[in-house]
Amino acid sequence: MTDSLTIALAQLNPIVGDIAGNAERVRKARAEAAQEGAELIVFPELFLSGYQPEDLVLKPFFHAKLEEAIEALAAETADGGPAVLLPTPRRTADGVFNAALLLDGGEVAAERYKADLPNYGVFDEKRVFKPGPMPGPINFRGVRIGVPICEDVWTPDVVECLEESGAELLLVPNGSPYEAEKEDQRLQLVLNRVAESGLPMVYLNQVGGQDELVYDGASFGVNGDCSLAFRMPAFEEALTLTRWTRGGDGWVCEGGAQAKPLDRHASMYHAMVLGLRDYVRKNGFPGVVLGLSGGVDSALSAAVAVDALGPDAVHCVMMPSPYTSQHSLDDAAGAAEMLGCLLDEVSIEPAMQAFDQMLAPIFQGAPADITEENIQSRSRGLLLMAISNKQGKMLLTTGNKSEMSVGYATLYGDMCGGYSVLKDIYKTDVFAICRLRNEGKAAVSGEGAALLGPDGPVMPDRIITKAPSAELKPDQKDEDTLPPYDKLDDILFCLIEREMSVEEITARGHEAETVQKVWRQLDLSEYKRRQAPPGVKVTPRAFGRDRRYPITNAFRRIL
Repeated sequence: MTDSLTIALAQLNPIVGDIAGNAERVRKARAEAAQEGAELIVFPELFLSGYQPEDLVLKPFFHAKLEEAIEALAAETADGGPAVLLPTPRRTADGVFNAALLLDGGEVAAERYKADLPNYGVFDEKRVFKPGPMPGPINFRGVRIGVPICEDVWTPDVVECLEESGAELLLVPNGSPYEAEKEDQRLQLVLNRVAESGLPMVYLNQVGGQDELVYDGASFGVNGDCSLAFRMPAFEEALTLTRWTRGGDGWVCEGGAQAKPLDRHASMYHAMVLGLRDYVRKNGFPGVVLGLSGGVDSALSAAVAVDALGPDAVHCVMMPSPYTSQHSLDDAAGAAEMLGCLLDEVSIEPAMQAFDQMLAPIFQGAPADITEENIQSRSRGLLLMAISNKQGKMLLTTGNKSEMSVGYATLYGDMCGGYSVLKDIYKTDVFAICRLRNEGKAAVSGEGAALLGPDGPVMPDRIITKAPSAELKPDQKDEDTLPPYDKLDDILFCLIEREMSVEEITARGHEAETVQKVWRQLDLSEYKRRQAPPGVKVTPRAFGRDRRYPITNAFRRIL
């Protein structure tokens, strides 16, 4: 039995499916922890496979490779260095489990399985994993350590079982995706479990982007008296050493560094930066290309791209039409200059004329309408896809959540692309984030991951202050066909995040006719969203796995 314990916490960024690479990350972190005198090093949920592995865990060959890595890593712990608490998928004769393995003394010394499998929102673990039995603590150097895994602490049962079976300390590996203001929710959750059990708890979260999800790290520890022992930074990798001593009231963690949490819009910005950076780098793209229109959405998308990848990896293209204003041309050029990235200009007027000529025999003099507007958007999409194909850079889509909600986007036009950083950002948040980033890098950086863009503003102020317009016809404004964005976003929030009725939304001061129109647009546009590229999740209910509505949906007729 020991009265002191030194535990290293590896808040790291794995790559899903990169078993060999993730194993090397374990080795590197373990070697660093050994130099600091750690006795145990802990990794986030399913670290060896990367999280979320989804249907990869249905492949027997995938498990064979996992087992090879587990055996090799376990054998290496015979060197007398730190033991490893390694979360990984684990296939046994009883099924496939979301597991945490204790590698110590050259072998798998213990293993525990996740009991409470989430099956809501972005989680679908019951589909691929079998729930484990209620766990007991692991005996490590005479210390009874409970290892609930992520969802196991979101309800009281697993922690209560561990406390009743003699656990003294709880180490919780997590793969908890980012949502705005979720840090407070996690802390309150852990405080509830600590208050109920009287046991100190370490909440170790993954960091990094994986498709639509961003894991923000922000790991922390809470002592048995509910005091915050330490807090790790958000949106960056970190290896933190924690020192524990046993006293009359149980185990206590010596006070460590406490990173300052980011505010709402700063954290959203870092989520977009990290999500894009990892999507591009983990998938091997040399950079991104995007249309820069002189509007606020493309300007913010370009700023995120430069902060994520650096200016040399971002290629902007201005594609004017006869309806493009001079201020749009000037603002696009100003934004590119401030960001330090390449800006090319390619007019779509020849394409518009060519399509008019090609379609004239079929249209037979029919008056111009939205068809011609969509041709402009699709001409731009065609140009950008051609550049993407030729250069190998990923096309970045620039539409926001407000527009995608009501279908204010063109299939095979401005929806073309491989990724969208604004997909889950409402227009009012777009403006707020632009204003914040334009205050300078220091306004959003906090203690989060490094930003690679300019220290100062990233776009001309006029981009933020002028009325939004798609500029697909003369004197066009978004509010010609949409409610003002502050009203639209509130209605959309009520419909999407809250699932409120028309009556409940009108009680907030909105006109019933406007609410009904927005609801109808939201439901009718589901077919477009099914064809949209993935994008960073920042709200509790992002389009995609969070919100699954049928395309064929007669319920809207109730309106």
